[in-house]
Amino acid sequence: MSTPAPRLPAKPIDRYKWFFTAGVVGITLWSALGLEAKWSRLLDAPSDMWTLGRVMFTNMEAADFPDLIRAMWESVAIAWVGTLIASVFAIPMSFLAAENLVGRPIAWVTRQVLNLLRAIPEVILALVFIPVFGLSPMAGVMAIGIGSIGSLGKLFYEIIEGIKDEPIEASEAVGASRLQRLRWGVLPQVTPELASLILYRFEVNIRASAVLGVVGAGGIGGDLQQALLFKDFGTAGLGLIIIVIGTIAVDTVSGAVRRRIVAGPTGGGGGSSLRPTGRLPIFSRRWATGVDTITTVAESPSPH
Repeated sequence: MSTPAPRLPAKPIDRYKWFFTAGVVGITLWSALGLEAKWSRLLDAPSDMWTLGRVMFTNMEAADFPDLIRAMWESVAIAWVGTLIASVFAIPMSFLAAENLVGRPIAWVTRQVLNLLRAIPEVILALVFIPVFGLSPMAGVMAIGIGSIGSLGKLFYEIIEGIKDEPIEASEAVGASRLQRLRWGVLPQVTPELASLILYRFEVNIRASAVLGVVGAGGIGGDLQQALLFKDFGTAGLGLIIIVIGTIAVDTVSGAVRRRIVAGPTGGGGGSSLRPTGRLPIFSRRWATGVDTITTVAESPSPH
């Protein structure tokens, strides 16, 4: 007489998952209903956008082109100088925020300072600096510079905390000071990533500088705001085209530079990096003497 197969226990109910899902759905419905938005206007939005686009992009005048190009260049300059200012402060603060370089109390305090700077929008900072510097690009530069310290500092110390400990231990073993350990044990490992993040932040700040112009902090945003205010839709449409093309161009060039920095040095001779050379690059650091060397050796033939 065969024994009946044992019954498997019922799968337990994942109450946490159901509570989490119900909470997300409830918050979403509460947010949507609390906005008091006219959702029925979404049906008319495509036709309204088509009408506005037709008015903006069919009445453009070539005479506005030079002034808008100068304003766009001013936005790029604001973003670049602001990014450099942020980098000058973010790099040393990131060393103080990395727990593998300093104690946890110092890292915690520094991170809170970075969190505070990151929590303040650039528009608010621009409104704070406009009474100091007036309606000038300097207000935009300071707003972007101060506003970018928190974001860059956070990205930087996360990169620093992921470095290898061997170079630092090697420099410490030969009696290097703390500053020398940072110079020869930390910086060579993180410099490519830091440079790439600085360029990426520059791309983000170009968009921010265009927005800051709306509040009078310089750049093409001010021209765009004035054009919309006086219903000069042709100038506004040309300004939008210049912003889009300029941003895409800067992103393309900056992205290529960032990829080149991260990829590191390639084979010599100026040839294409995709061409097989039969040579294997080996990167070695002489941490004890502080001399960075790059040696290239030929691949050894496989034994038969």
